[in-house]
Amino acid sequence: MIDPRLERALGTVVDPEIRRPLVELDMIPAASLDDGTARIRLELTVAACPAADRIQADVRQAAASVAGVERVEIEVGVMSPATRQALVERLRGSRPQQFGPETLTRIIAVASGKGGVGKSTVTANLAVALAARGLAVGVIDADVHGYSIPALLGSADRPTRVGDMMMPPEAHGVRLVSIGMFVEGNRSVSWRGPMLHRTLAQFLSDVWWGDLDVLLIDMPPGTGDVAISLGQLLPHAEVLVVTTPQRAAAEVAERAGEVARQTGQRVLGVVENMAGLAQPDGSILELFGAGGGDEAARRLGVPVLARVPLSVALREGGDAGAPVVAAEPTDPAAAAIIALAEALRGTRPIAGRGLPLSPA
Repeated sequence: MIDPRLERALGTVVDPEIRRPLVELDMIPAASLDDGTARIRLELTVAACPAADRIQADVRQAAASVAGVERVEIEVGVMSPATRQALVERLRGSRPQQFGPETLTRIIAVASGKGGVGKSTVTANLAVALAARGLAVGVIDADVHGYSIPALLGSADRPTRVGDMMMPPEAHGVRLVSIGMFVEGNRSVSWRGPMLHRTLAQFLSDVWWGDLDVLLIDMPPGTGDVAISLGQLLPHAEVLVVTTPQRAAAEVAERAGEVARQTGQRVLGVVENMAGLAQPDGSILELFGAGGGDEAARRLGVPVLARVPLSVALREGGDAGAPVVAAEPTDPAAAAIIALAEALRGTRPIAGRGLPLSPA
């Protein structure tokens, strides 16, 4: 039992991975207050919980804030298998078909016709920019063969397993999962279609994402197996197409949008990356030409949503795992991606979706 004098304070302590109060998760089965000493039983979900120190510190601070508490003693243990399984089933049951057709989570796939256009860099920075604007954001690194999202976000953490569920790590306010979290070092992943489909399906179903406003999916370049699988698993997703200003890239970018449409997805627009390099005299050096973004948008019948200029800060931020939108938000490339985040935040497509309410 939890002493009523401690219950309210401890009810404010949230598990940083599951993002729900510890009391609600049955992680504090007992708490008493006698002679100025608060004695608390804390049960972690798993023995190697990476957030254990933070949780203990938060519990201690919350208990110490209660009137009459002079000392806090915490006994730390681990949930029994039965308690942990009950928790997993409760969490799963609270979010059936989390990303099904009726989801209120906006799902945006970031695609490109070919590699090397900066798609993953745009994805990582867009995710951080959205999170900085108060949205709950998740990122799936679906580029299994060329995974890079963990490095771009500066994360070396791995998901925590609770039963058969995975709790995604968080970086810069963004929850993320990538196959790179499950391989040693910089090993390559050489998988074919069925394994790629299964991986994407598991990232969608076996990861505990919590309540997300936006889920970004960093797609592999081209129109291969993962693009087809995404259309099968998430036909209601929206797609951003990233290209360069080079006109020769427009035709290739068009293909990425068309394969999305073939599976029923909506193409939101085009992001033209590497749109020019500002010179000291104020002129723009168009290293990759001009017009490619406009041409791709014309071919797809959608707008150009952003033009991201070449930027040393953008490149350095990617190498350092410090997204430019957070590290140097006034940089021109950062400003363009932040403007894109603002535009997307204001166009959440929930019209026509039913709300989970029933008449009284």
